[in-house]
Amino acid sequence: MMFSSSLLSSSLRFRASSLVFPAAVGAFLLLAGCAGEERPTAAEFTAAAEETLIEHYYDGSRAAWVQSTYINEDTTALAARFGAEGLTRAVDFAQEAATYDAASEADEVARKLNLLRGGLTLAAPADEAKIEELSQIATRMEAAYGSGKHCPDGPDTSTCRSLGDLEDVIDNSRDADALLDAWEGWRTISPPMRADYQRFVELSNEGAQALGFADTGAMWRSKYDMPPDDFAAEVDRLWDQVKPLYDDLQCHVRAELSDHHGADVVDPAGPIPAHVLGNMWAQSWSNVYDLVAPPAAAPGYDLTGILRSRGASEVEMVRMAEGFFTSLGMESLPDTFWTRSQFVKPQDREVVCHASAWQLDLDEDVRIKMCIDINAEDFSTIHHELGHSYYQLGYRDRVPLFRDSANDGFHEALGDTIALSVTPGYLVDIGLLDEEPSADADLGLLMRMALDKVAFLPFGLLIDRWRWAVFSGEVPPEEYNAAWWRLREQYQGVGAPSERTEEHFDPGAKYHVPGNTPYTRYFLAHILQFQLHRDLCEAIGYEGPLNRCSIYGNEEAGRRLSEMMAMGLSRPWPDALEAATGSREMDATAILDYFAPLAEWLKEQNEGRACGWS
Repeated sequence: MMFSSSLLSSSLRFRASSLVFPAAVGAFLLLAGCAGEERPTAAEFTAAAEETLIEHYYDGSRAAWVQSTYINEDTTALAARFGAEGLTRAVDFAQEAATYDAASEADEVARKLNLLRGGLTLAAPADEAKIEELSQIATRMEAAYGSGKHCPDGPDTSTCRSLGDLEDVIDNSRDADALLDAWEGWRTISPPMRADYQRFVELSNEGAQALGFADTGAMWRSKYDMPPDDFAAEVDRLWDQVKPLYDDLQCHVRAELSDHHGADVVDPAGPIPAHVLGNMWAQSWSNVYDLVAPPAAAPGYDLTGILRSRGASEVEMVRMAEGFFTSLGMESLPDTFWTRSQFVKPQDREVVCHASAWQLDLDEDVRIKMCIDINAEDFSTIHHELGHSYYQLGYRDRVPLFRDSANDGFHEALGDTIALSVTPGYLVDIGLLDEEPSADADLGLLMRMALDKVAFLPFGLLIDRWRWAVFSGEVPPEEYNAAWWRLREQYQGVGAPSERTEEHFDPGAKYHVPGNTPYTRYFLAHILQFQLHRDLCEAIGYEGPLNRCSIYGNEEAGRRLSEMMAMGLSRPWPDALEAATGSREMDATAILDYFAPLAEWLKEQNEGRACGWS
């Protein structure tokens, strides 16, 4: 659930951003040092930088697209080449931008300077050999993840299992031994990344420090229109708002899983072992719904069964999602979207199946990359990914540096806001259900949603908490894995199901770590999506339970979202939030409002239980 879009803050990978510039740009940036040449003004510099960025964006994006949809030695080498070239030019841009005093410039120019200096996901040292090394490492780690398999009997044997094979076990099995085997199996792909990642940290920190940041983590945190330390405090404030609800959910789920698997597998007073939560990373728990659901709380329909019984195809599911956006008054997707996207997993090659949305030309060439299954989860995911695509189309008329969301959490939030409107009423409106289930089923629907959304919140925090500490040196290389599990227990109340040592590198088994994708955006997205949903529902006059509200077909909601999207990155994020919601502050209490009936039920269930974990 990612996107690849803007010039400098591609959320998919640094090679997919527009950091692909010709050698001439370096010469331009050095004009000030040439005898007889006048230094460009900040406005001239940023204008020339944008012109070059937009001119050379497409080739690098295409190389990254092919590398993700056709993984082999050639495509990996080409992606690495473009990555090295792009990083070289990005260093030039960032270092030159840092020589201007942004505070003395007009707002728009100052914003562009700050984006050029600090808008990178990855900064590289000003050394060609190190840039090449960093590009090779980044490409190698992602390729290792994308082609990773667990092969207990050696490579190229019939016993090899891909991530999809192993996820099928984790998602569906109730056998604790089979779950543990699949969980450990996937984590065999990541130890070879460990040395690469350590060097990756060293090189990326060197690049960030050359730009005036303390480390790469501080560079990431500088992108939110507030000082890095203030942003960390803001994240803590939002987490504190929702932590009581999460703690109640964890307590109930742990008790039910302990009853099912036995106290020898799930300690009723300790962290929940990660392999029994129905997700390879224990970031979403919806696959154990049947074990923890309220009694007699069936949702009243089986969307997966409906889609399959009606013979819905992958493309038809995408067409349905497009119809949601056009019902809000938005345009249809370009014809090229349908001919260039990847909807189905190819059988003849390795691809990265992780769902993502791309804007390859910073204009109308928007695409999604998925390996769609005909099920309810992917039906919702498609709505999410098209949220990225429509956001990309919404800001395409902005100047190049502003073609991105207000902050990276907004891009994820928009897609999920739409997914929150995939309600029974919406399914009735598009003909997938004959009638809405009784409100008696809402408690089950809320539990299923909480197992996805509320369960994710601490996971959305800890990925970057770990990386911030690694980048800063607070966590040294000899403690990578131990620190990872300390944070998982601290935030999630989730523990390792078997002994883990520093011979392992469990963070590398999560795509976003080898893929160098900042993760706090997903935490922010989970906060913002409920805030957007609540406030849009209020704006259109809806008065019922929040979980039953859908903005499908409402052009006022579409107008507000379109106004927010059209701003792109041209204004600080509070301006964009205000356009859609009327508020300038992120507010996690919308999550509490949405799940209020479930929260009351959880407290009743947890009476007499020892909640919390040691």
